[in-house]
Amino acid sequence: MPAAQRGPWTPEDIRRGMLLYAVTDSAWLHGRTLASCVREALAGGATFVQLREKHMSTDELVEEAKTILPICREARVPFLIDDDVEAARLVGADGVHVGQSDTACAEARRILGPDAIVGVSAQTVEQAVAAERAGADYLGVGALIPTPTKPDAVDVTREELARICRAVKIPVVGIGGLHLSTIDILDGTGAAGAAVVSAIFAAEDIERDTRELADKLSRMALAR
Repeated sequence: MPAAQRGPWTPEDIRRGMLLYAVTDSAWLHGRTLASCVREALAGGATFVQLREKHMSTDELVEEAKTILPICREARVPFLIDDDVEAARLVGADGVHVGQSDTACAEARRILGPDAIVGVSAQTVEQAVAAERAGADYLGVGALIPTPTKPDAVDVTREELARICRAVKIPVVGIGGLHLSTIDILDGTGAAGAAVVSAIFAAEDIERDTRELADKLSRMALAR
């Protein structure tokens, strides 16, 4: 069966977008708005954006997404919402990212339609293969480095990340504790890039620090 069409985002667009995946966390903003921080991150070279705000209700996510979506559209960068499929549907986001305990991948696809991007978190080869079979467009694998943003996350070794990348055909992005000094863990694993939170949104100069991350990732041996 041929792959479903995804509107403007082809599988190759998604793979390229994995290079530097900016995942929001308003705890780091220090009075700044999420929209302004996302704009700076995109100016610095972020290639994918996810609104991940676990404390927000669906209505609050929709209102926040309304300020970010036009910025991502202008930059021609995919914009996803974490976990909340209804918020993604209501605002017209490009898709959703779901975890192992969130809405099932197939259900998210049913609600959002064949054109949506659906990402899934995975920590094992078995979870990765199951997500691909369920129709996931990409995988987020981690946490690779201990991180305070996901204290309950299952740690994934570099070796397991490489096994996951070999087991699936869809792109894999590494996540969890990835900063300029730690993203070397991805080099040569088969991952397509890094998903980062505080390395972008806690930065004093978001555009500068994002550019440094993007430049370093572009020089690494990543899946293209």
